[in-house]
Amino acid sequence: MLDIAFIRQNAELVRAAIKNKRFDLDLDELFSVDKQRREAITVLDEKRARKNQVAAAIPKAPKEERPKLVEEGKEIKAAIEKLEPELAEITRRYEGLMLLVPSVPRPEVPVGQGEEDNVEIRKVGTPRRFDFKPLDHVELMDKLGLVNTEGPRRYAGARSYALIGNGALLELAVTRFVIDLLVQRGLTMVIPPVMVKERAMQGTGFFPIGKEDAYAITADELFLIGTSEVPLVSLHADDTLDEAQLPIRYAGLSPCFRREAGAHGKDTRGLYRVHQFTKVEQVVFCLPDEEIAEKEHYRLLDNAEAILTALEIPYRVALACTGEIGLGQTRKHEVESWMPGRGTYSETHSCSTMGDFQARRSNIRLRLANGSLVYPYTLNNTAIASPRILIPLLENHQNPDGSVTVPKALVPYMGGTTVLTPKA
Repeated sequence: MLDIAFIRQNAELVRAAIKNKRFDLDLDELFSVDKQRREAITVLDEKRARKNQVAAAIPKAPKEERPKLVEEGKEIKAAIEKLEPELAEITRRYEGLMLLVPSVPRPEVPVGQGEEDNVEIRKVGTPRRFDFKPLDHVELMDKLGLVNTEGPRRYAGARSYALIGNGALLELAVTRFVIDLLVQRGLTMVIPPVMVKERAMQGTGFFPIGKEDAYAITADELFLIGTSEVPLVSLHADDTLDEAQLPIRYAGLSPCFRREAGAHGKDTRGLYRVHQFTKVEQVVFCLPDEEIAEKEHYRLLDNAEAILTALEIPYRVALACTGEIGLGQTRKHEVESWMPGRGTYSETHSCSTMGDFQARRSNIRLRLANGSLVYPYTLNNTAIASPRILIPLLENHQNPDGSVTVPKALVPYMGGTTVLTPKA
C-alpha cells in the first residue's frame, strides 16, 4: 500500500505504474472518493465538536435559552447518526481502492508486457549436450519409481501427485540441504502456520487481487497459504520493531497450496505446475533505505544462485519487466533453471523488493534510533520449491540407462546414495 499523500503528489508516476504493471484501476475515482472522505471527516468532526459545546453549554445557559440548545443538540445528534454510516461507506470504498494501487517500479525495471520483455542479466553453466536421447522428468520419475500420479488424481483430483521412495527422500534431501545453507548464511529458520486469516493475505498483498488462487477454509474463515512469505511477514503485523533488530532475515519451510485458477489447461504434464508443493522461502525486514534494500535484494539472489550452483543446474537470471512484477514489487529478478525436457529455461526462483508496501498494509512500524516512527522495507526470495526443482535436477543429471546421478551436495542427505537406479 502506498501513502495517499505520495499518490496525490505523484499522480502521473502512479498512473504510469498502473498502466505498466497492467492493473485495472481508475486513479481519478480514488481521488474523488478520497476527497469525499476528507470532506465527510471534516463535517463530522465539526458536528461532534459542536455537539460537545452544546452539551457543555446547556447546564450553564439561562433557563429560557435551554430549550433552543436542547433542540440544536437533538438536530446535531440526528445529523451525526446520518453522517457516520455515510462516512463508513465512503471509507470502505476508499480502503478498497487503496488496496489496488500498485507500488512504483524502480527506475531500472524495463517497461514490458510479458516474460519476453524481461532483460537477461547472465547465464551460469552450460546446458548439457546429450549423446543419447534424454528423457523428461515424467519418464525419468516413472522409470525410477519416484512418483505416483494415478492414485492421487483419483482421490485428490487434477495436478495431484505422491512422491514415493527415493522421490520423497530426494525432496527431503534438497529441502534439508537448502535449510542448512541458509542457516549457515545467517537466516533464522521458521516453520509457520499454513492456515491464515484474510488479513494476513491482504497485508502481504495477495488479496484482494489473486484471491481466486487461494484455497479457502470457509467454516473457520481461514485460507491456505501459497507461500510462507505470508506468515513470515505477518509474524510482525501490528508490531513496532526497533532499529537495532534489523535486518531480520527469516527462512520459512511450509507446504504451500495454489488453485492455479488462471492456469487451466496450462502445464498439465508432469510436476511443473501443481496445487500442493513444499517451499523454503526467504523473507527480510530492513531499514527503509533503497541502498540497504538493494544490498539485501542481491544477498537473497546470491543465496538462490548458490543453491543452483551446488545442485549443478545451469540457470539464467533475468530482470523482470513491469508487466511481470506484482502489485507490491518494486523490483524482481527471476531465476530460471535449464530444463532439457522443456528445451528452455523455466522459472524456479523469484527475488523481490517490496519497499514499505507490505509493512503499511500489515501495520508494521519501525522506531528509528532518533525516536521517529517509519515503515520498514520487506524483501523475499524463493530458496527452493519442490517438486518443480526436481525437474531440472533429474533431467540434467540423467544417464543413458535411465539412472540419475545424485549431485555431490545432496549425497550426504541421501544416506550416501550416489545414483538413483531404475526400479526392477
